[in-house]
Amino acid sequence: MVLRALLEGLTVPTPAGGVQPAVAEKWETSADGLRWTFHLRRDAHWTNGTLVTAQDFAYTIRRALTPALAAPKAPLFFVLKNAESFYRGAATDFAQVGVAAPDDHTLVLTLDHPSPHLPALLASGPWLPVPAEVVEKFGNTRESAWSRPGNFVGNGPFALVEWRERQHLLVRRNPAYRQFGRVRLDGIRFQIYDSGETEERAYRAGQVDITMSVPFSKLASYTPPQLQAQPLAETRYLALNVARPPLDHPLVRRALALAIDRQALIDGVLKGAQTPALSFIPPGLDNYTPAERLTPDAAKARELLAEAGFPGGRGFPKLEIAGWTASPAALEAIQQMWRRELGIETSLVQREAKVHLAALHAGDYAIALVPLIPDYGDPAAAFGELQSGAAGNYPHWRNARYDALIEEAGRTPDAAQRLALYREAEALVLAELPVIPLYFNSLNYLLSPRVRGWRSDPLWNRYYLDLALPE
Repeated sequence: MVLRALLEGLTVPTPAGGVQPAVAEKWETSADGLRWTFHLRRDAHWTNGTLVTAQDFAYTIRRALTPALAAPKAPLFFVLKNAESFYRGAATDFAQVGVAAPDDHTLVLTLDHPSPHLPALLASGPWLPVPAEVVEKFGNTRESAWSRPGNFVGNGPFALVEWRERQHLLVRRNPAYRQFGRVRLDGIRFQIYDSGETEERAYRAGQVDITMSVPFSKLASYTPPQLQAQPLAETRYLALNVARPPLDHPLVRRALALAIDRQALIDGVLKGAQTPALSFIPPGLDNYTPAERLTPDAAKARELLAEAGFPGGRGFPKLEIAGWTASPAALEAIQQMWRRELGIETSLVQREAKVHLAALHAGDYAIALVPLIPDYGDPAAAFGELQSGAAGNYPHWRNARYDALIEEAGRTPDAAQRLALYREAEALVLAELPVIPLYFNSLNYLLSPRVRGWRSDPLWNRYYLDLALPE
């Protein structure tokens, strides 16, 4: 959300979905879909007044793929020819990667395979450019000071002025921005709070115009238009560590999934605009819709658990359900449902978000609450999370047929055929259930009546052009 104010990519998301040209004013594609040529605007400048060039974008890509930096989102660049080989160290010459900048205004990307969703991918956060000259000046390392106030150089509608860690970030209008006339705010302060309750109190005191969320306990205190609900392309789900008995048993996983009353979870605990998730992939990703859905059935769940060797829950080990510190009420409700419907006992553990994420990557958990938040508005962004070896494959699930379907879909230019492949892949997920979808999330937040032109979208993007306050 901060970077969208400070940087602008080749393409940008739009509030209505899809993408539109940004630094790249136009592009063309070769007949085989492998070569994309982007033509950069001549009025795109960095905040230091220098031109945003194709070389800057080439540098950004190289930096993201540099093995020593270990960029967590590096796989979003693997669509490029030889990009993964360079990142893994198999190819050491970046000239082998499908990136070329023949002049300041032309960027040529050569792909590993046809990818019609490339414009959407280019609009994602990791593809936002960095100024090569500035980064090199301060050192191309993870600890570099190039991003600090006074050093940071961007190309977005605002410029970074102040950054007080754990307090706030302050940005001001960028006079060098190509659409400066549409930047109607003098600045934005991104305030940092230690809890939603503190943020809500600041809103009531008139210290905040827009909140990040609303505590469950405060939802009833507000009504529209102050209370806003933004449906998200986000699935909240339980990851099941399929390497741990008895979660290695498909019948056990299905019993756990069918015993959850998702609507009761939403009505009784979440109390927002969430919707039950009976499939894994969230809505709003291009034109994708699932072919199959789960059918919750507590009686069927008990039959499956008995068939797996745990009638009435007898002999079932006490598993741990892990979540981050903001999720106890939802997990407590699920714990009670499993106790009531299946006769099994579980324990809850709450971790700081970073600790929780590290445990997921390491497989140091049994059952864990996880959000699926796609990086861009295409089903490929979500399906890739469950491929074998993917960073987001927290269940550590492996299915060769699933992997093959995702690979084929990513290389298929025909839209209808591509969606059919994805539907078959999701059917495998719902058959084996390494994950238990719970609900499609919705962002509840507070919006001051004085704000004009506020827009957001299902991918957590916020739009700052034409945003205004009364004179």
